[in-house]
Amino acid sequence: MGCRRGPQVIAIRQKAGGLKQMNDSRRKTAMRQTITVFKGDGIGPEITDAVIRVMDAAGAELDYEIYNVGEAEYEAHGELIPKAAFESMERNKVLLKSPITTPVGKGFRSLNVFLRKKYDLYANIRPAKSNHAVKTPFTDVDIVIFRENTEDLYVGVEEKVDENTVHATKLITRRASERIIRDAFEYARAHGRKKVTCVHKANILKISDGLFRDIFYEIREAYPEIKAEDKIVDNVCMQMVMNPQQFDVMVMPNLYGDMLSDLASGLIGGLGLLPSSNLGEEFAMFEAVHGSAPDIAGKGIANPTALLWSACMMLEHLGQMECAAKIRKSVDTVLEEGEFNTPDIGGNATTAEYVEEIIKRL
Repeated sequence: MGCRRGPQVIAIRQKAGGLKQMNDSRRKTAMRQTITVFKGDGIGPEITDAVIRVMDAAGAELDYEIYNVGEAEYEAHGELIPKAAFESMERNKVLLKSPITTPVGKGFRSLNVFLRKKYDLYANIRPAKSNHAVKTPFTDVDIVIFRENTEDLYVGVEEKVDENTVHATKLITRRASERIIRDAFEYARAHGRKKVTCVHKANILKISDGLFRDIFYEIREAYPEIKAEDKIVDNVCMQMVMNPQQFDVMVMPNLYGDMLSDLASGLIGGLGLLPSSNLGEEFAMFEAVHGSAPDIAGKGIANPTALLWSACMMLEHLGQMECAAKIRKSVDTVLEEGEFNTPDIGGNATTAEYVEEIIKRL
């Protein structure tokens, strides 16, 4: 575990959507904000160190409790997440997490899914916005995806009926659906957004996705100024790659949100540019949603942008708006000029060179 220090500040959590304000005592008392950091594995440690360097240089009013978690930690000490790391998260309420390797088809389940369920991080918010530095077929994508984070097929309940048959449970509840849909409308209202699209497969899953869709139209009655529409998920996939500009705020169950947020990242240049927040009524987790990229780990060429922009979402969540804005502006400038971009977005700079240039622009 490590710790870094900066000047003192009042830590404020901005109210986002229908989520409750958290940690009132900290909002009312001038005190330092300590966050928990999980370094993950693969490129995780590299991009975590890079992001902390930038936040420190920008004057973020933070202390850090830093832990190694994931596959490498399991191999070294027999635990995916050390007990002390859980205790830190439960004490600090805010987690910045870098990528963690998840075995495919065997081994432990996704730690991301585990953490979201353990701390009821029900609202996964992923904004996908075009950046002029990265050339794609579309230049004006600006979509915010609200993904319900705790149920659907991700409850992970599977049953082997016989040698050739497996049954998986899809769970949709009114409580979970209401809170994510309400948060999407509240976000749209707070940020001057004009439309919320509900994504579903209620033409086939008439009871489960039908419930989600029905609740969407119940809640929209409280937001008459915002256009509400619903679309079937397969049609949305086609529409997003033909005319993504038609979408504004989108809300959907867990599985569709996982898929469509990755699709949205492709419209703006890839997962290396997509930030993510996972919010609940008490806890918050901010993460890059791309993989741990073990093939480039240690080569010094990883792109920390997604985790850095996730850290900006965290700073805004904590009320450190000026610091977040400063970092965003610096990153945008470096990306747009292009001279110090990392290989995944068309440059040939190292992670260190990219970070140094961002810090210079602060």
